[in-house]
Amino acid sequence: MPRKIHIIGSVGSGKTTFARQLSIEWGIPHYELDNVVWKRSKPADIRRTDEERDQVLRSIIQSDTWIVEGAHYKEWMFPSLNSAEAIVFMDTAYSVRRYRIVRRFILQLLRIEQSHYRPTLTIFRNMFIWNANFERQIKPELLNTLNDYSAKSIRLSTKDEISNYYKEQNNGYTTYNKSYHS
Repeated sequence: MPRKIHIIGSVGSGKTTFARQLSIEWGIPHYELDNVVWKRSKPADIRRTDEERDQVLRSIIQSDTWIVEGAHYKEWMFPSLNSAEAIVFMDTAYSVRRYRIVRRFILQLLRIEQSHYRPTLTIFRNMFIWNANFERQIKPELLNTLNDYSAKSIRLSTKDEISNYYKEQNNGYTTYNKSYHS
């Protein structure tokens, strides 16, 4: 079972839900990359300096166990990919992610689901833009990069694949060396 896991995917891909599930079941701390970039405070979050952000990430990946997840695909987060024992790319269908963005926004407006931000129409609109940008630009670059990490990366696209990966990991199988890549 991997003890240092990096989960990456677009907005609405299921990465946070999956990371939380693994964290609870396996007793591994879970960190959102958004919280590495942003210092959470009221009345508004403050973007960390590059040096602060890098130090926060460094302190996380130097620990014995961690699950890091986020949509971030920039050079600053590559130390996490390098240190990870398993890299999980949540490659959920574009239409599913769009549906989840709408669902999440409604649940946040109704205060059924918590968020680190205030759900505004601007954020809602931006999530669609980020999702489209991930699909068009980031995903091809990410897939190319994951070729360099093929021995420890896995691409999961459906709920069944995600569920099966989780079950196999829980049963002690190391499936991240299996090829779910398509």
